[in-house]
Amino acid sequence: MVEENYNKKKKMNPILWFLFAIVIPIIIVLVLVITILNIAGIDVVNWAKEKGNNVPVLSNVITTEEEEAKENEKSNYVQNMESKEEEIEQLNQTISDLEATVNDLEQEITRLEANASDEALEQEEIEMENESTDQAISMVAKSYEEMDSEQAALILESLEADSTVAILQSVNEEVRGAILEAMNPETAAELTQLLMENGKE
Repeated sequence: MVEENYNKKKKMNPILWFLFAIVIPIIIVLVLVITILNIAGIDVVNWAKEKGNNVPVLSNVITTEEEEAKENEKSNYVQNMESKEEEIEQLNQTISDLEATVNDLEQEITRLEANASDEALEQEEIEMENESTDQAISMVAKSYEEMDSEQAALILESLEADSTVAILQSVNEEVRGAILEAMNPETAAELTQLLMENGKE
């Protein structure tokens, strides 16, 4: 058993010997050399990066300042592109919102124009009716001006009050006075009141 332990120690000894005799002293020497060169003003780290970048396997692991600058520039470019894309999306959304508003306003304009044309047609019809009514009243009023005032008074008393007032407004003042004089006093008073009210309007 003791011999087995001794044999195991012998087998481990070459590994320990290699570690303590070769690897650790090399590491200590490298640290001392790098420290001395840095104190002397030589940039050992950048020199090692430049030389290591020329070695095929190490070049994938080591990044130089130029490569870092390119990576930073690339990431900045990507960030700028992403922000520009977001701005474009926002602008497209704004454009679609404005187009929808324009469409709504165009529909409102079309509706208002249709309403305005309908109102214009109605107004035109009313004006035409009023004009034809005015022409008819003027024609009838001329007939009453040429008629005897007593006969005109009898006819006008049998008409509706609105029609009588319209005709009396269209005849001249002398004929109107003669017709009202020939009428029943109560009817004449009522028509005079209506004439005064229509005159205020």
